[in-house]
Amino acid sequence: MPPEDQLAQGLATLGVDLSGAACEALLAYLALLQKWNRTFALTALRDPDRAVSHHLLDSLAILPYVTQATLLDVGSGGGQPGIPLAIARPEMAVTLLDSNSKKTAFLQQAVIELGLRNVTVHCGRVEQFRPAQPFAGIVSRAFAELADFVTLSRALLAPDGRWLAMKGVAPLDEIARLPAAVAVEAVHRLAVPGVDGERHLVILKASDRMHRGEN
Repeated sequence: MPPEDQLAQGLATLGVDLSGAACEALLAYLALLQKWNRTFALTALRDPDRAVSHHLLDSLAILPYVTQATLLDVGSGGGQPGIPLAIARPEMAVTLLDSNSKKTAFLQQAVIELGLRNVTVHCGRVEQFRPAQPFAGIVSRAFAELADFVTLSRALLAPDGRWLAMKGVAPLDEIARLPAAVAVEAVHRLAVPGVDGERHLVILKASDRMHRGEN
């Protein structure tokens, strides 16, 4: 099935309604990712038949839960989920963060070629990142264990912000190891067209104890 048909069917299954221009941008991003991946190994996925499902639809499956005005994608790698989310939500300011300079070079090129004016790219480690303003949302896809994710990025989250952690199976053990100052707001099981295995989104928030600097 052609990628454009895979995308259209997948979006319909997810209940995500995007413009024709957004769909074209998503497919252009995918083509650019596959082109660069042959040289720079941006992603381990090599099967082009699974690219739409595993790169685009997997990222967009969390779209109903992404309502923030500003979003930081930690460990963005090849740009998931940040770039698909930025294309789908052009009113949202998205920052892509990765410590690998080859990956951020690709991300910057993708931003330029796709004309994504709502996206900025930063190369560096999350614990050393010092943006001008904290973010309303911080997302990651398989970046780290939940406790490490929130600990490393806690200074980057706005007081009323949310962490959005994309996981495979429900990470019950990781949830149990979260700091006491972090609360689980919701765990959503996601059904991603074309993706076998479980997918979950864990939404976390900081409690008043974290804001006071307690453990």
